Amino acid sequence: MKDLQKSAANLGKFQDAFVTADGQQRASVPLSRPETLWFNTGTLCNIECSNCYILSSPTNDALVYLSEGEVKDYLAQIAKRNWPVREIGFTGGEPFMNPEMIPMARAALERGFEVLILTNAMRPMMRKSVKAGLLSLRQEFGDKLTLRISVDHHSAALHDKERGEGSFAKTIEGMEWLRGNGFRMAVAGRTVWGESEAQARAGYAALFDKHSFAIDAQNPGQTVLFPEMDESVEVPEITTACWGILNKSPDSVMCASSRMVVKRKGAATPAVLACTLLPYAPEFEMGATLADAERPVQLNHPHCAKFCVLGGASCSA
Repeated sequence: MKDLQKSAANLGKFQDAFVTADGQQRASVPLSRPETLWFNTGTLCNIECSNCYILSSPTNDALVYLSEGEVKDYLAQIAKRNWPVREIGFTGGEPFMNPEMIPMARAALERGFEVLILTNAMRPMMRKSVKAGLLSLRQEFGDKLTLRISVDHHSAALHDKERGEGSFAKTIEGMEWLRGNGFRMAVAGRTVWGESEAQARAGYAALFDKHSFAIDAQNPGQTVLFPEMDESVEVPEITTACWGILNKSPDSVMCASSRMVVKRKGAATPAVLACTLLPYAPEFEMGATLADAERPVQLNHPHCAKFCVLGGASCSA
């Protein structure tokens, strides 16, 4: 597995959870509005992308499959802690590799949550049993269920460069099945192709029009464009003074509104992480329960600065 330590570009930075390299007070973010609880269903995936931030692959089981029972336990904790959560998100790996994906989604939907599943819409989703399960969920819960499809670029050539030859066609096939059966869809793309946001959104709009996909390419909630998370790029540390300088509120940062549950290989129980983007950073593991995860998050990682505070990104719908 590749080295996940802080890069040389940020040498000396991000060492102390509370103080920056130049001695200023590091910014932190309280859990002020818990809206989304994410479950990482496991890092196993049917494909291996060139630049997967979580290193998903057909062999990486560093994060093992969550079970329906474990998900239900955390759903019960939401009620016990009185968190105002509206959305349960499932990510991976490829969530439909997990044999309990449909029961886990059903458990969340039955409790009244909106459910978002991140998928590549390829073979794991297209298995007969999974399609039957999805159709059942669609019939019972309608648009409370959304599938966000990973389409790294609106052209087959660049998408396949990231995900492997033929991947684009298989993903489009899966999306056409979802469209034909009335599922609510969104798309996640990348912004690493040297085109402006306007150009990217125009390209996705043409793709959606070609296939009659009811996805708004101009809506950032329906077509999410993620920047590359490159730890080799030097970024500034975020101090408490930055909120005023940037005219930004801690409430606007992703860790103010979400947490993620994972289960590490060999662990007896799942753990709650501060951030969906840092599954391998031990300092962002908060404990085994949602109560443990209610403390503030220290912004002690390059991703905190580049991706969230400065980039304004969010994984939620």
